[in-house]
Amino acid sequence: MDTILFLSFAAVYLGLFVWCVVLIARRGYLIVSDAVALVLVALIYDNLVIGLGSFIGEGAGLESANALRFWLHAFVTPLLVLVAWHVLARAGVAFARTVAAFVIAVALTVALIVYEVVMGAASLDLSPSGEFGVLSYSDASAPAGPPAMVLVVAAALLAAGIGVWVRMRWPWLTVVTVVMVAGSAVPIPVPSGAVTNLFELILLAGIVATIAFQDARVVPRSEALAPG
Repeated sequence: MDTILFLSFAAVYLGLFVWCVVLIARRGYLIVSDAVALVLVALIYDNLVIGLGSFIGEGAGLESANALRFWLHAFVTPLLVLVAWHVLARAGVAFARTVAAFVIAVALTVALIVYEVVMGAASLDLSPSGEFGVLSYSDASAPAGPPAMVLVVAAALLAAGIGVWVRMRWPWLTVVTVVMVAGSAVPIPVPSGAVTNLFELILLAGIVATIAFQDARVVPRSEALAPG
């Protein structure tokens, strides 16, 4: 069952990526929020590798494919901090539109990438893991509990969600962020290891929907791109 779920998640992420491409084409230019498309590419790959693991089989090929999952996660997921900042800026939050806020967002993103590379991707201790019909490689050296990077990204998205809710009456980024945090924190008694990935999918769908909402209501090009 989990094999089908992970492959289905990959297909939905592909659909979200296509939606991003359509939004960019309609807008006619790139904005910082479009960095979410890179996150979607990484998640397409992530779910494909997990979903196809039992077909590929244990060995060096699957181990290398899984190692790339961790490297993509380290470099790409922190970009959601920049996405959160830009959502706030497009919503017209005064501080978010300052150069200081932009610098803070960039610095935090870079710090998270460095932390994830040094503490995670560069020190992987991969071992095969089979659960619910899915074969993948997990990091045996990973610390227990939620990763610090995930907590920081969730906090940034929650702040962005509250800002766009107050300024633009759009509650859904807040809702999906809370759902993701709650779903990841509370054990759900179902025979599946794919549940956490479902909550991530809900979050990414909410982020893309927020960008689409802002595209329909916001800001000329110069205002969308400039931090101040």
